[in-house]
Amino acid sequence: MPRGRPRAPDLLTPAEWRVVEALRHGMSSAEIAARRGFSINAVKFHVGNALAKLGFRNRRQLRRWSGVAAASALAKTETVMNAELALGPIGQISRVVTDIAAARLWYGEVLGLKHLYSFGDLAFFDCGGVRLYLSQGEAKPDAILYFRVNDIRAAHQELVQRGVVFAGAPHMVHRHEDGTEEWMAIFNDPDGRPLAIMQQAKP
Repeated sequence: MPRGRPRAPDLLTPAEWRVVEALRHGMSSAEIAARRGFSINAVKFHVGNALAKLGFRNRRQLRRWSGVAAASALAKTETVMNAELALGPIGQISRVVTDIAAARLWYGEVLGLKHLYSFGDLAFFDCGGVRLYLSQGEAKPDAILYFRVNDIRAAHQELVQRGVVFAGAPHMVHRHEDGTEEWMAIFNDPDGRPLAIMQQAKP
């Protein structure tokens, strides 16, 4: 029997996919390392492997690649590319806070919003069906509006054809314990403010 880890039945290994998804979300190597618990050298190693396997020259090409992991729930859903584009209701609004622990107490106990879940320096609350996403960092004045769509890959392609410039391809940002995947793709409005489309892919 050959030694070593068995070959991953996909274009990329699970670790490479995690790094690629974070990269497509706009995170730097240092941010990916901190969020994923990797060293920066490990992040660079995984990025280099992904670039070599896919035949890309740089990270910019990798960010715009619309590949989906074979094990993803999204890969198992049929995409209807000619379907009429329909942005759904706003599914999420993000806000940067300077102290995530204090913000969790304030939004949860003072405002009385329902806490959904937290991980690391991120916290999510329910605002009557709209999800409030808090992340710790340097506070910024603008919030990001996330529009729900039924098929993020089809919506992405249609908006690109309409001239919308995306920061990167649709990518998975989180997988919940029940296997539900959160997919997003970010673009800017004419004033350069960020907007996004999002989809929850059920297992």
